[in-house]
Amino acid sequence: MTSPSRKFKDAVFEQFAQIGKSLSSGPRLELLDLLCQGPRTVDVLARLSGQSVANTSHHLQVLRRARLVKSEKDGVHVTYRLAGDEVCAFFLALRRLAESRLLEIGQVTRKFLRESGELEAVDREQLMERARAGEVTVLDVRPVEEYEAGHIPGAISVPLAELEGKLTELPRDREVVAYCRGPYCLLAVEAVEVLRQHGFTASRLSDGVPDWRSYGLPVAAGSRE
Repeated sequence: MTSPSRKFKDAVFEQFAQIGKSLSSGPRLELLDLLCQGPRTVDVLARLSGQSVANTSHHLQVLRRARLVKSEKDGVHVTYRLAGDEVCAFFLALRRLAESRLLEIGQVTRKFLRESGELEAVDREQLMERARAGEVTVLDVRPVEEYEAGHIPGAISVPLAELEGKLTELPRDREVVAYCRGPYCLLAVEAVEVLRQHGFTASRLSDGVPDWRSYGLPVAAGSRE
């Protein structure tokens, strides 16, 4: 006969497992990564993650059943957001655990960056000092709505799609540091490539705003204007 204490522990750990089951999918983890940047409609999440709307909706429903995300409907559009700040903190902790235990992540990342000609990322502490001294221009190359939801103080919003048209507005007498959603977001890598092709000294910051916030560093919000 199973004891009450055994039944209790089995029930609790089975509930813990519900979270693990909901996260046993690369596409769902990417959706959490994107939602760490701010709320998004299903259509936008599908486009950003390279999935069909149907598959994206299915993955989001799995995450919602695990109470990791919540949704609200506005007409024909459904917007999803994280269920709380602790969800993003959990995602970052999971990502960092994987980076520390799975050597393949580092190998794949280094290979990609080497082939892209971008080996070294700027250190966050050094960036803060140089930004305060006016020695660098910090570019947030994410979509405007992500910048407005939260950005590194002093960063200029120049979405990647607008970058080439804004080059004449950037000072050429100091280094440009671009950042996007985090270490596995490619927007900053592409931005650095564009900047270097046009003669700028450019580097990327591997941190995204969720990383920045998790280290207790200041985050600003509001219109890019």
